[in-house]
Amino acid sequence: MSNEQIAIFAGGCFWCTEPVFSQLKGVSKVVSGYIGGHMQHPTYKTICNGDTGHAEAIQITFDANNISFETLLEIFFVSHDPTTPNRQGNDVGTQYRSAVFCQNDTQRDAVKKMIAKFNAANVFNAPIVTQINGAETFYSAEDYHQYYFANNPNQPYCLAVAAPKAAKIRAKYAALIKS
Repeated sequence: MSNEQIAIFAGGCFWCTEPVFSQLKGVSKVVSGYIGGHMQHPTYKTICNGDTGHAEAIQITFDANNISFETLLEIFFVSHDPTTPNRQGNDVGTQYRSAVFCQNDTQRDAVKKMIAKFNAANVFNAPIVTQINGAETFYSAEDYHQYYFANNPNQPYCLAVAAPKAAKIRAKYAALIKS
């Protein structure tokens, strides 16, 4: 019996976060989109300047019997820089912030616990600044953003940023990668 759940992570450009998670066993769907802002039905064009308050994010549908929220959360932290506010590499602005949009108190507790553990161990050599937010309305991005890396593997940004992120996770979490 399936135990389908949702996780929503913002960790920079969704072109780079989606391929990290779509390759994992237990993940059935990853949707790129926008969350955390003050306007309804945002578009890529409206969020690009950072003044709508939305973050580029991914909504992950996963079977908790096959992969835990905690495992997804660990991969989220390992796959991006959770120590820089409003920035991932050359992508700068509030739309690229690090955030988790918790669907329930169990997820919120897991995020707090993992941040405390990583900070205590000084895993990132700087404090984690990832925002811990409650569930908010998630807006799917335009169709051309969905599975962008899979559909555009030779696009220069994908080659420079997305491909290395996905490869890093394949190497570190090989047992969790779909065959």
